[in-house]
Amino acid sequence: MATRADAQEILEQLAGPDARLRDDQWTAIEALVVHRRRALVVQRTGWGKSAVYFIAAKLLRAGGHGATVIVSPLLALMRNQVAAADRAGVHAATINSSNVTDWDEIHQRVRSGELDVLLVSPERLNNPDFRDQVLPALARDAGLVVVDEAHCVSDWGHDFRPDYRRIRTLIADLGADVPVLATTATANDRVVDDVATQLGVGGQDTLVLRGGLDRESLHLSVVHAGNPAQRAAWLAAHLDALPGSGIVYTLTVAQAHDVAALLREQGFPVAAYTGSTETAEREQLEADLLANRVKALVATSALGMGFDKPDLGFVVHLGAPSSPIAYYQQVGRAGRATEKAEVILLPGREDQDVWSYFASVAFPSEALVRKVIRELETERPLSTPALEPLVDLGRSRLEMVLKVLDVDGAVRRVKGGWVGTGAAWEYDEPRYRRLDEARKREQQAMLDYQRTDDCRMAFLRRQLDDPDLAADERCGRCDNCTGARYSADVDAAAAEDTRRALMRPGVELAPRKQWPSGLGKLGLDLSGRIADGPESGRVIGRLTDLGWGARLRALLDGPDGEVPDDVAAAAVKVLAAWDWKVRPTAVMALDSDSHPVLISSLATRLAELGRLTDLGTLQYAPERRPVTAANSAYRVAALNGSWAPPAALGPGAGPVLLVDDMTDTGWTITMAARVLRAAGATAVLPFALAGTA
Repeated sequence: MATRADAQEILEQLAGPDARLRDDQWTAIEALVVHRRRALVVQRTGWGKSAVYFIAAKLLRAGGHGATVIVSPLLALMRNQVAAADRAGVHAATINSSNVTDWDEIHQRVRSGELDVLLVSPERLNNPDFRDQVLPALARDAGLVVVDEAHCVSDWGHDFRPDYRRIRTLIADLGADVPVLATTATANDRVVDDVATQLGVGGQDTLVLRGGLDRESLHLSVVHAGNPAQRAAWLAAHLDALPGSGIVYTLTVAQAHDVAALLREQGFPVAAYTGSTETAEREQLEADLLANRVKALVATSALGMGFDKPDLGFVVHLGAPSSPIAYYQQVGRAGRATEKAEVILLPGREDQDVWSYFASVAFPSEALVRKVIRELETERPLSTPALEPLVDLGRSRLEMVLKVLDVDGAVRRVKGGWVGTGAAWEYDEPRYRRLDEARKREQQAMLDYQRTDDCRMAFLRRQLDDPDLAADERCGRCDNCTGARYSADVDAAAAEDTRRALMRPGVELAPRKQWPSGLGKLGLDLSGRIADGPESGRVIGRLTDLGWGARLRALLDGPDGEVPDDVAAAAVKVLAAWDWKVRPTAVMALDSDSHPVLISSLATRLAELGRLTDLGTLQYAPERRPVTAANSAYRVAALNGSWAPPAALGPGAGPVLLVDDMTDTGWTITMAARVLRAAGATAVLPFALAGTA
């Protein structure tokens, strides 16, 4: 029988000879290994939850039990955990989107019993081959099943993932004596109850270990440093003084790239890390931060759960997350093995605009969801690209809907795509409404955190229903407890230099290169590569930019009118810096329901300044209807025929600069460019005031 001494020996292999097993860690290990119970462990970041399951995995393997299956949400988490397992002599492998070529070999190692630990992404649980060929054997022979970052199971959690709900299918197929461990650091009472229900770990025989969430090393501060340029300048002025290396979080991908570029220009070794960063580059950036080769990674929430750098010296947020629970999770990256780590929030007025945007792409209406179900009532499965043109949903929202419907039993993923099951399905509108209300309360709590005079750590712990928090407890470390505050003052010259750097206009607008699939079903004979679309274009800035974003949002949210001088001057700067293949010879404005004067006046100014032929406005056709579709195929179909064909431009007419106010999906520019190409333009060069991404 496994003993605490056995567990201590493995811990020293994992974490070094000075590591000591906590009492609660041994309680959890004993419950899993000796008593083969189910357990839910809610403990702060850095407490040692991964040590519990690696030690339990090795002890169970030594006792003749099968491999441990760990469901992990992020690639960074998996990479760190495989390395940790290797240090303890545990044979581990991972199956995720970055190692597709290794899957067959890993599946064979599972079947032959060579692996002690298999880490899988939740998405793999419903891959048809994995689900039908590998999962049954795992469920039959598993020694332990671990659900890491288990708050992802709950749609009340800050990082709900529909794929995580599939874990309950795996657990339902387990033998009665197979222990289950669910772990998380970020779960309040509601999330804990929901996770316990989802995973079937809520019975009387379940061990729940829930500890205090204070982090003695974290020194929390809030600095109200002003507008985006002032906050970026504040960061540049203070970055050198922050301890060690750390993470600077931004709310959007665009902000991450802009801030990283700004800091690099000032000599700081930093890099951007976002969800769009390629896997190989992510691994290198993580390694650079671990080895202190960079001062900071400027990151979105893509660098979050599971990234483990014990000596991370600081976490700075340029912009507040929409939930104090998500904020606690992100700042928990810092100070795991240091006496002090600085945690600084630099909130901005525009944060709530970003929150509103992400809320706008939540679960769609019942009518749209039922349309998805009806389209899958076919004899043959439909792939996601094939289904997309049949329903008015963008790809990411459609995939989310399919995952939820799959979990609810209304559809099923099979080889070749998705099929309907015929099972009755109920749209839980009251639940979605309660979720929306809960998220609004979380947003308000995040605003309250910024303004509170109370202890900031106590505030966050209260949001997480910390059972160890006393009514009048204070951390004694945050700015409110100590009175020691960072000055919000920013050198005026530095702020102006930063503003100019951020306000440098010009972002490339990549052209659409491929038609969306399924247009034939909507009556359009378009497929494959786009041969008659626009060239690469430019926008002055993105709506999310730290520099031009606020100016452009104000302009486009305001009344229609002549283009302001500063915006026209910015447009000229962008055009002057454009590395033309062939310079445009003419300019044309796109018709607009909201800003016809703004666009036409800008086109006229550019024609005058650039000595271009002013072709006027590409007018809407009388029968044209406003486009409201979100799905690419539907948008293309709706845009087809939207403009009255212009007079012929003449054979060999030179490139035309096509001017619009805003571009989001790129399909309006693409379809309008085809109209001009058909009228004789040799090329179309799109130019817009703003882009959304």
